[in-house]
Amino acid sequence: MPATEKTVRRSALVASAVLLSTALTAPAALAAPKPTTSPSAAPPARMSVVGGERLGRPGTQVNLAAGVPVLPKELSARSWIVADAESGDVLAAHNAHWRLAPASTLKMLFADTLLPKWPRTTTHRVEPSDLADVGAGSSMVGVKEDETYSVHDLWLGVFLRSGNDAVHVLSAMNGGVKKTVEDMNEHAEELQALDTHAVSPDGYDAPGQVSSAYDLTLIARSGLQKKDFREYCSTVRAQFPGETKKNKRGKRVRGSFEIQNTNRLLSGDYDVPVYQGIAGVKNGNTTNAGATFTGVAERDGKVLLVTVMNPRKKESNEVYKETARLFDWGFTAAGKVEPVGELVPPRSVAQATAAPGPSASPGEAGGTGTGSKPVASAHTGGGADGMGVALGIAGGMLVLLVGGAFLVNRRWPLPDLVRRRPRP
Repeated sequence: MPATEKTVRRSALVASAVLLSTALTAPAALAAPKPTTSPSAAPPARMSVVGGERLGRPGTQVNLAAGVPVLPKELSARSWIVADAESGDVLAAHNAHWRLAPASTLKMLFADTLLPKWPRTTTHRVEPSDLADVGAGSSMVGVKEDETYSVHDLWLGVFLRSGNDAVHVLSAMNGGVKKTVEDMNEHAEELQALDTHAVSPDGYDAPGQVSSAYDLTLIARSGLQKKDFREYCSTVRAQFPGETKKNKRGKRVRGSFEIQNTNRLLSGDYDVPVYQGIAGVKNGNTTNAGATFTGVAERDGKVLLVTVMNPRKKESNEVYKETARLFDWGFTAAGKVEPVGELVPPRSVAQATAAPGPSASPGEAGGTGTGSKPVASAHTGGGADGMGVALGIAGGMLVLLVGGAFLVNRRWPLPDLVRRRPRP
């Protein structure tokens, strides 16, 4: 597609996104529907059209043409999406805006909201009240009362072990669960993730807690602009502080234990190999949500985001197998297939872009600040075996360009993604 035509299309999407943001945000927050859990349930006939009209249609949306590979046949997920992480183009989607229970993929929103709030060296002594509301049967990393943890430790627990105990400690540091959920919903609105309504900060099943494949992809794209987010979501294994105990000599000592990432495309499993080029992002699994996963991967300079929600096949690791097939398709189809929609910019960027007047100066939306340098190698502090800070972006990933078009910087230095570590 010619550059001028593409810019016009994006500008139209931006303008429509601003209008849709105003129209859809209130219903999303006030009357979020119950998650769909019935195996026979069908997607709504009408869904959000944020990102493009075709993304609001039920069923599979793809522009097959000469030279474009057919989609994988063995796809059972209720909803999925394949998008170019850099341009935002949605290459193909299936029920992209179907509002479903997100499980722990919602922790991406939690992290994108709270990560900027404290330096990683900040420490916190855990009070019993910090862990009082952790749901029964939650995934845990092993946080103990009356022990002190750094923010770095807690984020490793969130990303690697999906630890709801770590989530609740960080929520307590942020003023409590209620305030944290309010912050998350406010941030989702800013990202124009209007299918999303958080009720719990950790993704634990709760009435009315929903998101969509489109929104989770949008949230992941925002999170990946943050250096710490990139590090944590791409770390395979790390040491986590243990409980302070007396040794044989009566001296109080505190050891540590290893934790591994539960993202099987990153760490591997008996029936799922490490996916070449994978760099995160987050997986989840609950009774209502089934298995959910959002991943980012690079191949031959192309970076893709894939989200898969609730495969009907209940085979072991099915969500990862279907994600891998969609990644394979996306890398083959990239540059050949006409997009069916686009990942929209954050609301503040869309409004600035749509507003009349002088063009906005280059900046970053939802990232770590302007003027940051590209990150080309892994940060492995705190004993973490880092897969690598794989997604460093010159000047921030999201920028406002002269003329008001919202684009993504094309430079994604990803050297560590092509040098895979052995399976654990």
